[in-house]
Amino acid sequence: MVIIALLGCAPTCAEDETRVDGECVPYVAGDPVPSDAWQPAPGTSWQVQYTGTLDTTLDVEMFDLDLFDTTDADWAALSATTRICYFSAGSYEEWRPDAANFPKAALGSALDGWPGEWWLDITNSDVRAIMQARLDYAVARGCDGVDPDNVNGYQNPTGLGLTSAMQLDYNRFIADEAHARGLSVGLKNDVDQLGDLEPWFDWALNEECATYDECDGYDVFTVAAQKAVFHVEYVEAWSDAQAEADAICGVGPGLDTLVKTLELGAERLACPTGGNP
Repeated sequence: MVIIALLGCAPTCAEDETRVDGECVPYVAGDPVPSDAWQPAPGTSWQVQYTGTLDTTLDVEMFDLDLFDTTDADWAALSATTRICYFSAGSYEEWRPDAANFPKAALGSALDGWPGEWWLDITNSDVRAIMQARLDYAVARGCDGVDPDNVNGYQNPTGLGLTSAMQLDYNRFIADEAHARGLSVGLKNDVDQLGDLEPWFDWALNEECATYDECDGYDVFTVAAQKAVFHVEYVEAWSDAQAEADAICGVGPGLDTLVKTLELGAERLACPTGGNP
């Protein structure tokens, strides 16, 4: 399939502007939607698994699972665990069951290294309606919260003219819509906007902040707000996991760190919070 972005006539907006009905307008944030959803503290044990036979025997407080792919049997087996549901909020994935609902005009450039996936125009009203439907599905499945991915498109070559204001607007929209449904919501990556977005999110999830020397900024979550930051670093070969843990365990301000492979299977090496393996 070949996807061509159709936003050539969309205006180029300033960084402090968002796009409404195809026009650039100043972005002004409102207040977060009040919520009593699950808000974990630093030190919360967790696992993330999207591929392979799900290991439901782990004694952890939170499990991060795929919203669509997790079987009903696995879902039921984890009923005593806080179940966080993963979905991509910022990209189109051609294999998802709702893929046909996305308008082609909302699709931008392909994600580098992720076949079958394209960036989304996060200002598009149809995209936002689809994300609301996904949040409704998360409620119907019994998710305790959601892990919306790819919410930093403005930092990437999307071909869509996304600005930092558009990203703030969209990420707050996702958080508010999750909270309106009683769902806990985490901020995935987007390290440059941590301070602006922390009041909207219950926790954060970071990939490879140690690799990119970006962990210190998470003190706005773990220290100032006492909210957990679930942190994962990746190895290509599982035989390298212990060496990776020796290098990165204890990095950052109270992060809850796992070493995983990029396949995000059952393998897991957990660091003691703030300590060494």
